[in-house]
Amino acid sequence: MLDWMVWTVPTALVFAGLALLLVVMAVWARLSPPVARRGFLRIETDRGDRLYIGLISAAVVLAGWIAITDLSMWLALGCALLVAVVIGIWG
Repeated sequence: MLDWMVWTVPTALVFAGLALLLVVMAVWARLSPPVARRGFLRIETDRGDRLYIGLISAAVVLAGWIAITDLSMWLALGCALLVAVVIGIWG
């Protein structure tokens, strides 16, 4: 099923999760329009901005983890999710 792009199942799950996240955010924005606020990032952001910044930050954490250490990627994933959640809530 995934042979047309030579995707592995984990890769497909990540992209499906991102697509689902975007759909959920779009529905949420339609039901409750986002309001910009200032958090610890010191810039005005709404929840979509914080989602984007959180995803980019998580990618940087994961790439940095690969570059710096040989420890388990599960730890890196935990750190990346923590960074994204903190930015999403308090950013």
